[in-house]
Amino acid sequence: MKISKSGEKMNKIAIRMSYTGDKIEGQGVGSATKEQIDLIKTMCHIDFYVKENKGKYDIFHAHTINPRNYFGAKYSKKPVITHVHFLPETFEGSIKVPKPFMKLFNKYFLKIYKKSDYLVVVNPTFIKDLEAYGAKKERIKYIPNFVSEESFYQQDSENKNTTREKYGIKPDEFVVLGVGQVQTRKGVMDFIEIASKMPHIKFVWAGGFTFGVISDGYKELKKAVETAPENVIFTDIIPRNQMNDMYNMADILFMPSYNELFPMAILESCSVGTPLLLRDLELYENILFDAYVKGSNNEEFISLIDELATKKEMYHQALVNANKIKTYYSRENIKKEWTNFYKEVHQEYVDNNYKRISKLKRK
Repeated sequence: MKISKSGEKMNKIAIRMSYTGDKIEGQGVGSATKEQIDLIKTMCHIDFYVKENKGKYDIFHAHTINPRNYFGAKYSKKPVITHVHFLPETFEGSIKVPKPFMKLFNKYFLKIYKKSDYLVVVNPTFIKDLEAYGAKKERIKYIPNFVSEESFYQQDSENKNTTREKYGIKPDEFVVLGVGQVQTRKGVMDFIEIASKMPHIKFVWAGGFTFGVISDGYKELKKAVETAPENVIFTDIIPRNQMNDMYNMADILFMPSYNELFPMAILESCSVGTPLLLRDLELYENILFDAYVKGSNNEEFISLIDELATKKEMYHQALVNANKIKTYYSRENIKKEWTNFYKEVHQEYVDNNYKRISKLKRK
């Protein structure tokens, strides 16, 4: 049987999935990376081999922007795909570092993007942003995140109440769940303020200070968390394999974030069947199809939470919408996207006499 230059059978394409930071809990990038790799391994194994962080390959897929992937993108002789999980503006409200260092960091990861042959974005609104940074539109591919129904699924009432009991929550209490790192941009201060005005509702924030003291607004946020009202629970960082319990014990997922890409928490919540209440952001318009409840300020959020807790018809419609999102972002649909994309990337490389497109353009 013929063997490819990567050492694998000719009828399969070898993909090196290169990433780091998978040991840090509470990061959406890590969750998205794990889901994508597992998808290719389990559902696309007929067409592809997956090599994690080492081994010969036909396509180099960089999931993170660590130095190894910088040099991988720069010196690889095979096609390089880089996953765009964030842009410079995404870090505003996330971590606080001196401006000169942030400028250097931004230049660093933009270089990785420019040295790649293809960029994959999880939200179509970021295509224009990448173009502004100098990326070619035809080299940008939109493939959304997704979650596994095996990891995030609806539980029965007994399991839900067991989780509630763990946090001192009664079976009949209305629970508003927030998910993510405790950061300024996540709207944590708004979450606490809203909760303080709704003492009859339970508010739970699943997440912690992943970046520690360099988290933007750390001192203010830490004090706010420590002095939060009695109806607010901060759980600290929860391992991903326990998050299914959190979504199930909640009545709604409330994301008051000011800046996001495509939060995995949204897809995880919808997979469980928990309705969404989100801030009215442009980035959600093209990916969630208006299938969510939205507000623009704390007064609106308070009113909407109250309506969701008391109006059965409104809550039922929110449930229906969550299931619409779940169906659209199923593993089967995303599997087709990745299969076609990887094959197109490899075929273009072959058609160009085994030369990278980015290298050809530099000549």
